[in-house]
Amino acid sequence: MNRYKKEFDKYLSIEKNASHYTIENYLRDITQLECFLKDNALCLAEGEVDAGRIDEKAIRFFLGHLYKGHKKASIARKLASIKAFLRFLVRKGFLSENHAEFISYPKIEKYLPTVLTVDEAKVLVEADISRKFKKISLFTTLRDRAILEVLYSSGIRVSELAGLNMRDVDLNQGIIRALGKGNKERIAMLGSKAQDALKAYLEKRKQLPFAKNTEAVFLGVRGERIYPRAVQRLVKEAAGIGGVSKDPTPHSLRHTFATHLLDAGADLRTIQEMLGHASLSTTQKYTKVSVQRLLEVYDKAHPRAKKVRG
Repeated sequence: MNRYKKEFDKYLSIEKNASHYTIENYLRDITQLECFLKDNALCLAEGEVDAGRIDEKAIRFFLGHLYKGHKKASIARKLASIKAFLRFLVRKGFLSENHAEFISYPKIEKYLPTVLTVDEAKVLVEADISRKFKKISLFTTLRDRAILEVLYSSGIRVSELAGLNMRDVDLNQGIIRALGKGNKERIAMLGSKAQDALKAYLEKRKQLPFAKNTEAVFLGVRGERIYPRAVQRLVKEAAGIGGVSKDPTPHSLRHTFATHLLDAGADLRTIQEMLGHASLSTTQKYTKVSVQRLLEVYDKAHPRAKKVRG
């Protein structure tokens, strides 16, 4: 399997031009399948998993195991990874048949994204993380504030934030260049609060010896590029400190960014461009028009609408 995974890694990187995080997710899913099959003594040859022996029964057994503790959206993604991997092996002649090709995806639950109010977003991005961690450094405090402000101000994905490099930041114009899905680059805007927070962080970053050896904007305490999981923990901690009763994620701030723009009168096409969506229908799914916004539009547009709502 290791040989095949290395070939798949090369294919995703060179031929598909997939992002680092997309490749990482694909390989993580394939490795999870490999470990499951190995633990259950399935599809083995000389003690290792033989990709040529991965049949439909083994894949369904793995998916059945996932149903016990994973959301359907997560299971669907893992199945997509398996299908892509086996399809690649068939195309390259390593396998004669893709046994995952006709396995149906689970029906994914429809849900409304977590969207914060303006007040909730404010207390979250301004939360004093140092209150929870007494030994937290000034570097970490400034970094965390900058991360939260940038996420809410720009609407970029957590993977895009973690992938930011120093050359992507232009504080003079108040913009950042985000590398999105399919390695498509777009310009994201920063508000004044985000610019101030990012500038303060970058000034402190310059003083750290280990920061000179990396181009990453946001660094961990050991000088490595920050991981998305660390950002996810940060958002949850900030929500708790700020007293936000909802359970937001970095993606919630992306939803919130889009919804607040929509509520303020921005059109969907503009929001689509800011979010980096290829399709307008995707933007419509990511944004949630508030009832108040709908009522306001109705009151202004309909000739016999109520002019005052109590």
